[in-house]
Amino acid sequence: MITLKSIALGLGLMVLSAHAADLSGTWRIDTAKRGGVVTHTYFVLQQKGRVLTGKVVINGAVDLPLRNPKIEGSDATFSMDWGNSYRVHPEGNTLKVAIRWGTTKTEATAIRVPQAEANPPPSQMLPAMAVVRANGLAATPPMGWSSWNHFGDGIDDADVRGIADALAGSGLAKAGYVYVNIDDGWEGGRDAAGNIVPNAKFPNMKALADYVHSRGLKLGLYSSPGPLTCGGYEGSFGHEDQDARTFASWGVDYLKYDWCSAARVYSDADLEQAYQWMGQALARCGRPIVYSLCEYGMRDVWTWGPRVGANLWRTAGDIQDNWRSMSEIGFDQSRLAPYAGPGHWNDPDMLEVGNGGMTATEYRTHFSLWCMLAAPLILGNDVRTMAPDTLAMLSNREVIAIDQDPLGRQGRRVASSGGIEVWTKPLADGGEAVAVFNRNDREAAGSFTWAQVGFAARPGHVRDLWAKRDLAPAGEGLAQRIPAHGMWMLRLGR
Repeated sequence: MITLKSIALGLGLMVLSAHAADLSGTWRIDTAKRGGVVTHTYFVLQQKGRVLTGKVVINGAVDLPLRNPKIEGSDATFSMDWGNSYRVHPEGNTLKVAIRWGTTKTEATAIRVPQAEANPPPSQMLPAMAVVRANGLAATPPMGWSSWNHFGDGIDDADVRGIADALAGSGLAKAGYVYVNIDDGWEGGRDAAGNIVPNAKFPNMKALADYVHSRGLKLGLYSSPGPLTCGGYEGSFGHEDQDARTFASWGVDYLKYDWCSAARVYSDADLEQAYQWMGQALARCGRPIVYSLCEYGMRDVWTWGPRVGANLWRTAGDIQDNWRSMSEIGFDQSRLAPYAGPGHWNDPDMLEVGNGGMTATEYRTHFSLWCMLAAPLILGNDVRTMAPDTLAMLSNREVIAIDQDPLGRQGRRVASSGGIEVWTKPLADGGEAVAVFNRNDREAAGSFTWAQVGFAARPGHVRDLWAKRDLAPAGEGLAQRIPAHGMWMLRLGR
């Protein structure tokens, strides 16, 4: 018997059936980048009725599962871990895609492609485990500038020359900031001989290196052990020695090597060998090149980084320009102090000072904490247009000296109570750097005793490094009111 209920149920099944075939498949969005490079993002989707599953392959480099997928009529919405959210609408063999990232909204068209197109290339045989001889570089934590935090992959030749001029002209170079590092977005592909070439934004990398060197600075580049970089540009997979020789021929002084698409061709267990391969390649390329690993702290990199020839290694995920991100990363570093030293440094990521997401007090805490950590000081702001107070902060020679102290010891937490933390860092002259941090959202009293910071008696000398004045040591220690998210940094002499 045909009833209204059965008719309604049948119509519902017809709708679900119509929807079921709409989104299943592999879809590609092509994005034209400045410099003539086209990157590809894939949606690999499976739809069963009103249930949608799958993944997004961002820039062909990073596989991220769908978050909160929903079927809404003929459309679908989902997000993923990098913060992007999508609404897709099927139109024949295409998807109309609305993309939101933060407050930014864009639209794109995705075309249906064979599923195999979204797959990574086959893996390659990794070298046998071996220890790469130390290169003798980075006796103190590297200092310089990197393009990513401010420019993303939009950096070009003119920007880099302008940054080099600003570092040299502002006094930052004399303060120690000598590396000018081009992060993702410079790569163009490979020539007929397999040599990596820059894209149109960088017409002559050798000439650019020569210009940077003429300003008394050094040039850094970025690549990946995977087929593609995080941004979808050419990686060094299968060309490790060839790329190391090319970098050396251009005059490169620093290489940041970012895991990203390597996760699509290697397992996490291959991490050390994949990084060792480039470490070996740099060791035989004929030029001293600082080797920076970017692997987000996976597999306790601080325990094996020196073995692969690395001078520094990331200990956490990407920093963001806000108090929560900076403080969560920075204050988690104390446990890693035993692994830092001359030639091999823990890297909590680049500095955000001057990018606008934190207050001046928070930026001063950020900078001071990184110096207490003996962290690489890699600026991430636009040094061509920074405010005078930002320049003054980044140029504080007395604070920089704590970071660059030749003993090479990383600071550590020695006391913590009620949101107040006391950190110490041993110095080559027998003294101690002391920083008292207020992690609270309100002003609070910060204090320490001489015994807490390693002194059996009063120190012979106390210097406030931000006030730039000497203090008279008295009693059993010192105390001071500290603003919310602020700090108090001292140098104590015996």
